[in-house]
Amino acid sequence: MPHERSAPDAHVAANRAYWNQRAPDWVAAGERAWAAAEPSWGVWGVPESDLRLLLDDMTGMRAVELGCGTGYVSSWMARRGARVTGIDVSEEQLATAKRLAAAHGANIDFVHGDAERTPFEDASFDFAISEYGAAIWCDPHVWLPEAHRLLKPGGRLRFLGNHPFTPAFSPEDGSALGTRLVRPYFGARVFDWTDVTVDPGGIEFNLTFEDWIGLFGRVGFVVEGFREPRPAAVEGRDRFFVSDAWARDWPSEQVWYLRKV
Repeated sequence: MPHERSAPDAHVAANRAYWNQRAPDWVAAGERAWAAAEPSWGVWGVPESDLRLLLDDMTGMRAVELGCGTGYVSSWMARRGARVTGIDVSEEQLATAKRLAAAHGANIDFVHGDAERTPFEDASFDFAISEYGAAIWCDPHVWLPEAHRLLKPGGRLRFLGNHPFTPAFSPEDGSALGTRLVRPYFGARVFDWTDVTVDPGGIEFNLTFEDWIGLFGRVGFVVEGFREPRPAAVEGRDRFFVSDAWARDWPSEQVWYLRKV
């Protein structure tokens, strides 16, 4: 059964406010991604031919994007034949997604809601995905069981987000990743960027590898694959809080490929 509606946790409200405010900054990127001939992933634009987050043929499948933002990942699945639903906490992001879907003639159901507590029925999807949506902005101890509930037996979940190393290298003021460990790898799982000096953000989540794998097993997922994407070359570029030079030496992103048992 779908989750009952209830008052959101503090991080849900904070992230909703943050993404509603920042939505105009992501319109152009969303337009480019919707228009792209082939999918590319993460901050480094790694091509789908390398990462293989999607299935080549999704005809007849029901797919859900958890934290869909401007909806471009949903569009990529729709092109492959899936019947797609995207859910996001930000009304403003969804407004862009709906406008782009209409412009591209895409039949996608966009839902305003929290990926930790969705209105969808049990076992209603064959495939679930998140690229920097639920993958980092939702509590994994809540959204992963929810994703498991939504999937049919044998259904797949794939998600891409920040690597567990990045918080340990992240300065307290929110500036770019350095080359020294500045906080413990163990212990913390909630990272509040709302009041930092440099580029204030929302509230993010991450786990250690041990905790990710343990959580997958307890929820009922098996791991089918894992990747650590990195830029193809060092070109002196900075992407958000990380430079391409940094990301050639240390992993800044993670991709998990899971299947519901």
